[in-house]
Amino acid sequence: MNSPSLPPSIRRRLASLVYETLLLFGIVFFAGYLFGTLTQQRNGLTHRHLLAVWLAFVVGVYFVWCWTHGGQTLPMKTWRLRLVGPSGETVGPVRAVARYGLGWLWFVPPLALHPVFGLPLPATLAATAAWFLLWAAGSILTASSLMTAWRAHVSSNSRPTRRAPRRRARPKRRARRPRNKNFP
Repeated sequence: MNSPSLPPSIRRRLASLVYETLLLFGIVFFAGYLFGTLTQQRNGLTHRHLLAVWLAFVVGVYFVWCWTHGGQTLPMKTWRLRLVGPSGETVGPVRAVARYGLGWLWFVPPLALHPVFGLPLPATLAATAAWFLLWAAGSILTASSLMTAWRAHVSSNSRPTRRAPRRRARPKRRARRPRNKNFP
């Protein structure tokens, strides 16, 4: 990219997230149906761990393929968002897989507390909420420092603009009355 652009607003990101959730519901539904049909699953508890791995794989393939082929999923295209690398190019497969894997970090650690420590469900939900708040605070701090760095970059790279010469104002013309064909 030749010129730095503003990062998208939180509103656009959240709108894209809601749209992405609706789209992923269909993808996960179809992948789950395919898994249940191929394994002849009669009960939701049989092969549930294999189903979770299969769904994570399908969703990962969806995101990695979209990010490496244009940098956008369908909701990102709708909201004019694009995932780019540091120099503005689309991300490669290794970076896309790493991004997808790191994306799981925002909710996997608190949910892992439930079976490991045998926490009751309310304590697990409280730990999850606390983790989300810490994650959000960290991302806000990171975003504010990135915005400060971006503003410094833009102000250091901007050239003084030259004002265009002023034109003399022309006198206003009187509006012409439409001619009535019936009256001479």
